[in-house]
Amino acid sequence: MISPSTLPVLTTPRTCLALLAPFQADLMARFRCDNQEHLEAWEPRRTKEFYTEAFWQIQLRLALRDFRQGQSVSLAILNPEASEVLGVCNYSNIVRGTFQSCHLGYALAQHWQGQGIMFEALQASLTYIFNELHLHRVMANYLPHNQRSGDLLQRLGFKVEGRAEKFLMINGHWEDHVLTSLINPADL
Repeated sequence: MISPSTLPVLTTPRTCLALLAPFQADLMARFRCDNQEHLEAWEPRRTKEFYTEAFWQIQLRLALRDFRQGQSVSLAILNPEASEVLGVCNYSNIVRGTFQSCHLGYALAQHWQGQGIMFEALQASLTYIFNELHLHRVMANYLPHNQRSGDLLQRLGFKVEGRAEKFLMINGHWEDHVLTSLINPADL
């Protein structure tokens, strides 16, 4: 098993995925500010502080701590020069023991929609989650009217397991979600 002190840096033909350091908070704040309106329909309501560098310095420090404690892997999807955040993919709520599973959440900048960037990034990060962290199952949920997200998960091999009524509070409203999961291919 990989040491939690070894920070992952994953490369794909068009991206670099990494945990950002607190000194890179400006990159995440810019991503969040530039995509505030675009992501509003898919995420919880955010405070004004959420869009500041100070907020992201703290969040990135916590993300590094949580990674080292084996609780999450919060990856920024960066351009190859690591000068722009294209999106994020977060593997959270990692549970070991008999469960060996986590939840996946992701978001992509509006400018990069429809170009296969998220598919590319999730393929690389899922390989890391399964092959390096040896998790058995990744769960991802999406809003029923978010067909693009449903299609992405299906292309990645996620299977629909059901539907949860009023599952998460999204933009101030309790919303139903489609529940999906992907099992580590080595465990099949």
